[in-house]
Amino acid sequence: MKCLSVLQFQRIARGGAIAAVVAGACFQAQAADEAQLKLGKDLFSKGSVPACAVCHTLRDAGAEGAIGPSLDEVKPVASRVATALRNGIGQMPSYAGRLDDKQIAALSAYVAKVTGAAK
Repeated sequence: MKCLSVLQFQRIARGGAIAAVVAGACFQAQAADEAQLKLGKDLFSKGSVPACAVCHTLRDAGAEGAIGPSLDEVKPVASRVATALRNGIGQMPSYAGRLDDKQIAALSAYVAKVTGAAK
């Protein structure tokens, strides 16, 4: 069995530490993404006034609204959802005064993710 030199051992140890930091950062980012998606789903279903589910169809949320478009069919990207929430579109009013930026980001990310919107 060949022993490692001190320099080789230090390089491996540094690499392991870097890998651990990267893995930890990835885990934290994933947890943050999951929390954002949960918030988005909660807002879609019952949190905004009125809830998005009243007007829109979205399978993942169990929503079958018939006033607005089916988001499962439209598959809007997050930026399109955010713009619609901030400015309103068609019959949909603006939610800029009712939702903060974090809530708009969460709703936008959730709708884009569950509809399979193009990136």
